[in-house]
Amino acid sequence: MALIGLVRVSTDKQKTQRQHDALDPICLKVFEEKISGKLATDDRPALLEALSYLRDGDMLTVQEVDRLGRNLLEGLIVLNDLFQRGVAVKVLEGIAAGEHTERSLILDLALALSEDRRRDIVRKTKNGLEAARRRGRVGGRPRVVDDDKRAAILARRERGESIRAIAAGVKVSVGVVHKTLTDAKDA
Repeated sequence: MALIGLVRVSTDKQKTQRQHDALDPICLKVFEEKISGKLATDDRPALLEALSYLRDGDMLTVQEVDRLGRNLLEGLIVLNDLFQRGVAVKVLEGIAAGEHTERSLILDLALALSEDRRRDIVRKTKNGLEAARRRGRVGGRPRVVDDDKRAAILARRERGESIRAIAAGVKVSVGVVHKTLTDAKDA
């Protein structure tokens, strides 16, 4: 029986070291992905690779159940497939901690809670952004074009200059010039 690990975080900016610290010492091989757990299994290449690597008698090991995913239906499908193939699942932390060779209420509940937590994170993020907008704060990157640059872009375009020439003259990207012109036309 080989322990095969799966490490997952949702974005490239998130760190995987904590999960590797837990899995690397005990697993024969560890697969890593930096992709949303809400995606379907077919859209998660590292998960697919791990699933195809596992053999009868092996044990897929994750730090927490939500590393398998945050989509209840997809998680249940993966678990059913693993258990039918004779592959067990080992969860190191959380309410479903332990070794599982078949579906159980606690494992299903842990997956459902993972999906619910993801929904809660999305809702809180959206609420926070809306509250910030109401206070006049806008998230995202700072604007490159101030009123002076906007006026210069519009004036140069009116004189017939190309978008590339305007971008070079105002020292912004072609995309910024294009967006500024499009926004002015729509206004």
